[in-house]
Amino acid sequence: MGYSTGLSGIATASKKIDITSNNIANAQTVGYKAGQLYFAQVLASSQSAAGSSTSSFGAGSPRVLPQFSQGTITSTGNPLDLAINGDGFFRLKEGESTTYTRDGQFVLDKEGYITSVSGARLQGFSVDANGTVSTALPVDRIFRDLPARLDAGDLLVFNDTRVIKARLFGRKASGGAVEVLVERVAPPREVWAHVRASKSPRPGSTLRLAEAFDAEVLGRGGPGGSLFRLRLPDDPFALLEAHGHVPLPPYITHPDEADDVARYQTVFAARPGAVAAPTAALHFDAGVLAALQERGVRTARVTLHVGAGTFQPVRADDPAQHRMHHEWFEVGSETVDAVAAARAAGRRVVAVGTTTVRALESAAACGTLQPTTGETGIFITPGYRFRVVDRLVTNFHLPRSTLMMLVSAFAGHARVMSLYRHAIEARYRFFSYGDAMLLDRA
Repeated sequence: MGYSTGLSGIATASKKIDITSNNIANAQTVGYKAGQLYFAQVLASSQSAAGSSTSSFGAGSPRVLPQFSQGTITSTGNPLDLAINGDGFFRLKEGESTTYTRDGQFVLDKEGYITSVSGARLQGFSVDANGTVSTALPVDRIFRDLPARLDAGDLLVFNDTRVIKARLFGRKASGGAVEVLVERVAPPREVWAHVRASKSPRPGSTLRLAEAFDAEVLGRGGPGGSLFRLRLPDDPFALLEAHGHVPLPPYITHPDEADDVARYQTVFAARPGAVAAPTAALHFDAGVLAALQERGVRTARVTLHVGAGTFQPVRADDPAQHRMHHEWFEVGSETVDAVAAARAAGRRVVAVGTTTVRALESAAACGTLQPTTGETGIFITPGYRFRVVDRLVTNFHLPRSTLMMLVSAFAGHARVMSLYRHAIEARYRFFSYGDAMLLDRA
């Protein structure tokens, strides 16, 4: 026996020992995976006077065939131990690497992901409220691609509210600092406002605001008496425009700047009254609107004056115990007719932002969409039956917010959580100046 031939046998025998050791090691794991080593001759060419011929040169191991044993499925008592009944694999992802396994031992990591014991994340598909599996994976696009995702005749509905410069700084008659956030304008010269001060101002007292004008405190007002009624010396809208500050959300910590005056206003803002922008609409510009028109997408408008309550978190463990804020809204007859026309043509109603959803669904509270003007305190949570909206353009929202619950009700909680995980991994921007997503109703 030649030297090289002997080495080939030793190498193959060593690999056989490795496979046997692997089988022993995996014998007690969930989803047992075994392997069988295949041997083969190694053939070498030799030259002779009679010409070329081949002869055996030893042994090799060209292939290891995995063998999966179904075994007996038993309960381990661990809710994250999974077993595959029949064919198939678990798909795991760790960084950029994707692997497949039948080992069904999983744990929950500190971020809430289901992982293998080695830390690879389990991949899967979301299901809707009926248990129907959605195999649609999120697709990353840029916002100017939106017109191509809509069909001619689809109806895009915007909220045309205009953000007012609702924040004022000033002093009480005692000299103490005060901050006023106007929540509602009640013509001719009254406003309802949040007032922040070391001590609440008393009825009949005066606040000096922006070092420009005095506001008389009339008393409490608004839902539950949570706001202060203030009488201003002139038209509230004019005074706020001249002396107020842009009411940026509480999670934006920099003072409002000249750039925020334009950035925190939509291109179709028309009716002043909001203290927060309908932020999904901030993505639209003249170019996107022109592309939508060219594609044949129709548009309509509603008005909902967004209040500061939109940032209020749901603190109750039972969402039914949450007291929803109220906002003024209007859905006109032209928009009702546009929705009816889209429905008759078999087209979709696409709401731009959660405030548009709340306005449309509030106007359809009786079962069909009707021209409506008034207050809405609609709180949309999973299980709600949508009557008007088919698709939704929305930003990424704060956790434990009423907006997050609305979006989960619309597209399905599991689906939305999956999209948020993808957004985090893909480093999307969140909240008012952040990125957006296009959702289909579950």
